[in-house]
Amino acid sequence: MSEVARICSELIRIDTTNPGAGERDAAEYVAGQLSEVGIEPVLFESAPRRTSVVARVPGDSPDALLVHGHLDVVPADPAEWRLHPFSGEIVDGCVHGRGAVDMKGSLAMTLAVVRDWARRGVRPRRDLVLAFVADEEATGEYGSRYAVERHAGLFEGCVAAISESGGFSVTAPARLGGPAEDPAEIVRIYPVAVGERGTAWMRLTARGVAGHGSKPAVDNPVAELCRAIARLADHRWPVRLTPAVAALIEALSKALGEPIDTERLEREAERLGQVGMLFKGQIRNSANPTMLDAGYKVNVIPGTAEAHVDGRFLPGYQEEFLATVDGLLGPKIVREFVNLDGAPSAPFPSPFFDELCSALVAEDPQARPVPYVMAGGTDAKSFSRLGIPSYGFAPLLLDPGLDYFGMFHGVDERVPVAGLEFGVRVLDRLLAGRG
Repeated sequence: MSEVARICSELIRIDTTNPGAGERDAAEYVAGQLSEVGIEPVLFESAPRRTSVVARVPGDSPDALLVHGHLDVVPADPAEWRLHPFSGEIVDGCVHGRGAVDMKGSLAMTLAVVRDWARRGVRPRRDLVLAFVADEEATGEYGSRYAVERHAGLFEGCVAAISESGGFSVTAPARLGGPAEDPAEIVRIYPVAVGERGTAWMRLTARGVAGHGSKPAVDNPVAELCRAIARLADHRWPVRLTPAVAALIEALSKALGEPIDTERLEREAERLGQVGMLFKGQIRNSANPTMLDAGYKVNVIPGTAEAHVDGRFLPGYQEEFLATVDGLLGPKIVREFVNLDGAPSAPFPSPFFDELCSALVAEDPQARPVPYVMAGGTDAKSFSRLGIPSYGFAPLLLDPGLDYFGMFHGVDERVPVAGLEFGVRVLDRLLAGRG
């Protein structure tokens, strides 16, 4: 078993479900993997068992690169999985379990690289700051936010960062409709994230007149809230083509050898399949109701009703998003933020973006790196407060049959061992400065 597969498997076996018992056990495991090869970790807790780890690997340049990732994972119901979600079993060439993709596999790649360097006496070309943080799957309050607010000195000198949700392969025929089984007709698209949508998690509250459920309702907050949520869920957000997504469309057109019609992007996304997923969720704002809470007895009209909404907005469209939400909700609904974070971006084009692309092409000559905007959010939002731009770059060479997008928070999450080993080679080339 390769070291990266071993580390990934062992990390998955440590249940870091958020909410849950916290990340301490995983943080101590990571610290042990670093200490074992002479890398000194710093551990800190924002609350009992909400533990993060930071370490610095000295390089030849004081301009440091931050490599950050999160230790926590979303919940998983074992009854829904083929293999237990915290088994870390290696079956059919894949490491299985919650966090394999999001993002313990990426953490394992980072650990495997720096452990190998330490044993061989390799020194990176720039200082590396490694951050393994808690709480990304919530608001980051106990992880990256706490780290940048209370331990900003640990990130001194960091001029850029890399983390999750980029650098993976998406296989497509070079000519759409061509023979996908012909290797000469295959290209692999590697999206390198240069930004992400902003986050607006909201609590909606309707207040009315409580009363007996058998009586005519005077002002039923449950009904008022349901009408407002229906308006929000049914709203058709307009397509907005941001500069980074426009650059992605242009790069994809070149890689695929045919134009992508920007006047009908939704249909184009469906036509392009997995390739289309790279922009399908990045051309609109979105607001999805996710939780409802009202009442305590069937024959009682409650005085209040609440709902939660996961809102996401494109870079530059926060004001438009919030104004639209308020208009759809109406004056009787009180909106509060559970979490509001902007839409950070990283320089593109830039010399460092070119370095990321070159490392991919050096390990996969069929790679076609393209700029990418993430539909979701990451800890990049927190580190941007320190002026550190983050790129989504967790390289993986994937089997074309693997639904990578479905692995995020999905059932039977898994990552190919060969893909992890590819990622180790790419990171080694990038971080060591081997071109």
